[in-house]
Amino acid sequence: MYQTCMFCKKPLESNEVVESFPVGRRLAFDAAKGRLWVVCRKCQRWNLTPLEERWEAVEDCERIFRETRTRASTENIGIARHREGLDLVQIGRPPRGEFAAWRYGDQFGRRRRISLLTAAGIGAGSAGLSVLQFAWPIALGWFGTVAVWPLIIWTNSRTLARVRVGGGVGDDGSIAPASVARFRQSDLKAVRVLPGDDDLGFALEINRIRRKARFEGEDARRVGAAIVPLVNGWGGSRRSIQGAVREIEASGHPSRFLTALAKREHRNWQGSQGYVFDMPRPTRLALEMSLHEERERRALEGELWILEQAWREAEEIAAIADDLLLPAHTDEFFDRHGEKS
Repeated sequence: MYQTCMFCKKPLESNEVVESFPVGRRLAFDAAKGRLWVVCRKCQRWNLTPLEERWEAVEDCERIFRETRTRASTENIGIARHREGLDLVQIGRPPRGEFAAWRYGDQFGRRRRISLLTAAGIGAGSAGLSVLQFAWPIALGWFGTVAVWPLIIWTNSRTLARVRVGGGVGDDGSIAPASVARFRQSDLKAVRVLPGDDDLGFALEINRIRRKARFEGEDARRVGAAIVPLVNGWGGSRRSIQGAVREIEASGHPSRFLTALAKREHRNWQGSQGYVFDMPRPTRLALEMSLHEERERRALEGELWILEQAWREAEEIAAIADDLLLPAHTDEFFDRHGEKS
């Protein structure tokens, strides 16, 4: 049973209420379609669970939901809080707009609140910084000045996301090796959505002067699902979410939206096409929603290896997450100098 969020790579909490599925403190379920999600309380993202772990747990969730008195519901969606602290979200047959508000509203809203608070803090501190900008070298001295620069460099160059790409079986039966692609802050403004050569017609490109990479097929979907939420770091309001839903509905389906978006004439001030950062906010949110729903659709239609691979990757990357807190070559430094201290 998987214990790590597929998106933020943080450990999922546990519960003692659903004996058949003791993972998570908020579970969302659709009994009619047999779907069960674990909602990560760190990033508010919905993790679809593997098929073999789902059916009995969905029945248990439905039973516990009916037995729980502390609950509120609309015609299509209900939420109940168990006395042990477990939240259960029951999904009926909501229109896409209502379901999107529940599924994406928390995560987009949380990002928006954090960003606004961060911006307010930066604004409050800017006055103090303007006074200290000439005084801090004197206050810190030569040693302090030298010590600050590595921290600044590390902050700008640290890895924000890691995605396993490549691999699989070739036409000749050979197995291609997989690799881990790393993405930094400077990559976010360089992400482009372009037409692809596969059935989906969607490709993703990192286009910087000294760093260029192109991803297609499953790699494009997985890289996009990791990077686009970082581009959408400011989240979105309920109005933006509804605008995103309308864009997807205008295309008729998330996969068709991805194809249509790749062909749109979104151009930045330099006339370059497809840069996600320069797209309207509802369009960026629609892109993130479509990437996630497309992956779930493929998993539900039988390609369960996609889902299981995503869970395994999350746990593998979580196992080395501590490395994200250290600059490159730190291990080598300690290996060389550790015995001398």
